[in-house]
Amino acid sequence: MFRKYNVIVVGAGHAGCEAAWAAAQMGSSVLLATMNMQTIAQMSCNPAMGGVAKGQIVREIDAMGGMSGIISDKSAIQFRMLNMSKGPAMWSPRTQNDRMLFAEEWRLALEGNTKIDFWQEMIAGLVVKNGVVTGVRTALGLEIEADTVVLTNGTFLNGLIHIGEKTFGGGRTGELAAKGITEQLVSLGMEAGRMKTGTPPRIDGRSLNYEKMEEQFGDEKPNKFSFGDTKALSKQKSCYITYTNNAVHEILKTGFEKSPMYTGRIKGLGPRYCPSVEDKITRFADKDRHQIFVEPEGWNTIEIYVNGFSTSLPEDVQLKALRKIDGFENAKMFRPGYAIEYDYFPPTQLELTLETKLIKNLFFAGQINGTTGYEEAACQGMIAGINAHNRSVDKEGFIMKRSEGYIGVLVDDLVNKGTEEPYRMFTSRAEFRILLRQDNADLRLTELGYKLGIATEERMNNWLAKKKHIVEIDKIVNGIKVTPDQVNGILSSLESAEIKEKTTLSNLLKRPNINLEVFQNISAEIAQLYLQYEPNEIEESIIQLKYKDYIIKEEEMVKKLSNLDGLKIPEHLDFETIGALSNESKQKLNKIKPKTLGQASRISGVSPADISIIMIYLSK
Repeated sequence: MFRKYNVIVVGAGHAGCEAAWAAAQMGSSVLLATMNMQTIAQMSCNPAMGGVAKGQIVREIDAMGGMSGIISDKSAIQFRMLNMSKGPAMWSPRTQNDRMLFAEEWRLALEGNTKIDFWQEMIAGLVVKNGVVTGVRTALGLEIEADTVVLTNGTFLNGLIHIGEKTFGGGRTGELAAKGITEQLVSLGMEAGRMKTGTPPRIDGRSLNYEKMEEQFGDEKPNKFSFGDTKALSKQKSCYITYTNNAVHEILKTGFEKSPMYTGRIKGLGPRYCPSVEDKITRFADKDRHQIFVEPEGWNTIEIYVNGFSTSLPEDVQLKALRKIDGFENAKMFRPGYAIEYDYFPPTQLELTLETKLIKNLFFAGQINGTTGYEEAACQGMIAGINAHNRSVDKEGFIMKRSEGYIGVLVDDLVNKGTEEPYRMFTSRAEFRILLRQDNADLRLTELGYKLGIATEERMNNWLAKKKHIVEIDKIVNGIKVTPDQVNGILSSLESAEIKEKTTLSNLLKRPNINLEVFQNISAEIAQLYLQYEPNEIEESIIQLKYKDYIIKEEEMVKKLSNLDGLKIPEHLDFETIGALSNESKQKLNKIKPKTLGQASRISGVSPADISIIMIYLSK
C-alpha cells in the first residue's frame, strides 16, 4: 500500500510542517502523518508569530529557506517591531495572525510540494530493529517503511486536559491524545517526563466594550518577516489592552480549592515565563493588576484570544472573573481556558543534529524536546528535517553553531543543558546577540540554506545583490563629509551634540539616536541613495556601521571559542578514568558524550577547570 519513504514526519504542527518542508526541498520523499488533516499548522495557543528573540528565529528560518516567515506574512493582520527604543540587536518582529488563514496557507504550501505525501491516522508506534528505526506503525496496524523518522508530537503524547476538577484525555481540546509511542520508547531505554502548558478562554468579540480599553495599533510603516517577495500589510487590525483588578483576583481565588495546580493533580512543570493568571496573583501578590492583551483571531472572525489570562480554574469561575475586567462586563465565552499535561523526553538524550542517541535514524523536534512556542518548534523541525534527509542519503549531519543563529543557541542549550521547564528563547540566552540580529539573518544564513538545498536560487541571487549593495552604500556614506552649517540644526533638534568642524557623515551615524534618513535633504548624494537602493539595504548598512566596533569584538570571541569546538573528544572516552574531574562533571559528561571540548564547556555543571583538565588529559 505504501512505498518506502526517505523521511516520515509524525505530527503536522509547526515543527512537523517545517521538517517535512525542509526534507522535501532537499530532495527526500516525505510522508507527513497527522491525526487530522484539518488541523495542519493549527495555532493551538495565541494567534501570533515572533516577538522578543522569537522574531529573530522566524527570520532565520526564512533565511534558510523555511516557510514560517512567508506563511506569517501571508496571514498577518498586524505587524509590530518590538524594542525599537533599544539598540538594533534587540529589535524583534512580531505579527498578529489570522488563525484560519495561517493554517490554510501552510496546508496549500505543503500540498504544492510534490515530494510530500500525507496520511491521516494516529501513529501508535515505531518499527525498531537492532537499535535502528525503520518505519512507523499506525493505529490500524499498518507498517510504513522509512529511512528516517521525525517525531513532532506536540502536546499529544498521553495528553491530559484539566479544567477545574474535570480531567480528560486529549492533545488539544476536542482532539484525542496519542498513546503508545512514549511507552515503547521508555521500554527501549529512553527517559520520559511530564510537562504542562495552558491556554486562556476564547471570547465573543461582539460582547466586549472596546471603548474601555487602550487600542494597540500596528506599526505606521509595517515591515514583514520574509526576505522574499511577500507583501507588507497595507491595512491592519488593532489589538487592545486592559487589566485585571482586585475584584478579578478575589473571584479567581475562590476557585483555587478546585484548581488542578493547587490540588496537586497536575504533576508536569509549566513555563516560567508564561504563567497562568492564578500563578500571577499568587507569585506577585503585591501587584493589584496584570496586563491583558485582547487579540483578534483573524480578519473575519469574532473570536478573541485573551492573552495574559491562561487558566485551568473551573469554567464558571473563569467567566465570573473575566466579567470584572474593564470592557468584559458582558463577555460571552466560546470555550474555557485549560491546562494540558503531556509527555516529553529530556533533550540531553539527543545529538546536536536532534537525532536520538539511543535509536539511530530517529529525530525529535518541538514540544517533545521540552520546549514551548511555535517559533522554537518550527526551527527544531527544520533542523530535524535537514538531518533526517542527510541521514537518509548518508551525508554528514548539519549543526548550526551558536555564533550562526538563535537556532544554534536553542539546539545547543537543549542538548547540553537540558531543560526542567518548557524552554523559551530569549535574547539573553545568546552570547553573540550583536551578531545575531533580526535584520541580518539573510546575510548570515541564506548561503547556508542554499548549499543545503532549501533556499532557492532566486533567494541566493537576491543575497548576492544585497551584499554588493551594502558594500556600495558603505563606501558612499564613508566618503560623504558634512559641515556644521548643514547638520547642526538637525543635531540640535534631536538633542545631539553639535559639531564645530567638518566631519564624515559616518561619524555622526555612529551616534545611537541618529539615522541616515534625517540627512536626506542636505545633500543630493544622500537623497540619491534612497532612489538607488532598497530601504532594508540602507538600514542594514547603517546598523553595521553603528555596531562595527562591537561586531569586531564579538567576532574575535567567536574565533576563540571555535578553537575549543575544533578540539575533538574520542567517541568512546570514559570520563570516569580522568581522576581529577569532579564527580558531577564525570556524570554529566558520560551522559551527554560531547563531541568537542567546546560542547563539553557548555554542559551545565562542567567548570572551566574541568575543561582544562580534559585538555591536558587529551594532550597526553
